[in-house]
Amino acid sequence: MRAAPLSPGRPAETAIPVRMPEPPETAVPDPDLGDREQRNARMVALLASAQGRPEHERRRAEQRVVMEYLDVADAVANRYRLRPQEHGDVRQVAYVGLVKAVQRFDPARGGDIVSFAVPTIAGEIKRYFRDCSWVVRPPRSLQELDTELRTATSTLRQRLGREPSLDEVAEETGIPRPQVAEGLRCGQARQPVSLDMPSRPHTDGESPTFGETLHAPGDDFSRADQLVAISHACRGLSPRDRKILKMRFVQDCTQDEIARECHVTQMQISRLLTRILRDLRARLSPELLAA
Repeated sequence: MRAAPLSPGRPAETAIPVRMPEPPETAVPDPDLGDREQRNARMVALLASAQGRPEHERRRAEQRVVMEYLDVADAVANRYRLRPQEHGDVRQVAYVGLVKAVQRFDPARGGDIVSFAVPTIAGEIKRYFRDCSWVVRPPRSLQELDTELRTATSTLRQRLGREPSLDEVAEETGIPRPQVAEGLRCGQARQPVSLDMPSRPHTDGESPTFGETLHAPGDDFSRADQLVAISHACRGLSPRDRKILKMRFVQDCTQDEIARECHVTQMQISRLLTRILRDLRARLSPELLAA
């Protein structure tokens, strides 16, 4: 093949190989992502085909979708740090959340089932922790405070490399120190200490259990009726009479101390106590007074 003649007056140029432009790079498809999309498409189509069908057919389709996405519920449940005995319960709660999500999913609107289900599953688990995980259930405000403090404590622990102090948690959250202390004590109600646990586990020698340190001289159930009856009888007294009773028999004040507090003489306090006790006896039943 003959080369094309050069133009007159133009020097010869070295031939440079021409490189054809490459097509733009395309993202390598993620096989896992493709599988998820295919699974989502199949399940959405299944739910869509069940629309307008009899109830038992729709339930059967929903059950198939739930079984297909049990791994998603397990993954959400595994996000939470739990004691070994709680894993089974939380997993069951996650499955309940998955069932609710599938039942609420609208296939006509399309979308991703996983993206729709995960918030529902997480919300169901949070409700379980809020309502069922407390051995001693505190008020709702303390539960919410406990959640906020646990998040702040975890953040500070990672930042400082140690357990944060009360002052540091209070500064991080902007919550007064007494409320922080109350919220942290509230969190202990989730996992109370066993009465069989040693009261001083780090001391040398055998330590008594917490149960052995409790004072239990005898059966005090027989006093329950008396306390209820006396409490009810005291409600009929005037505020001044109740104050005198409390100072004398609860705070163990002397008659002189009560007289100075009430701005009367000691003799008047003695007469007032006699009259108050007489009024109380009149309000109590003979059987209770004989006990």
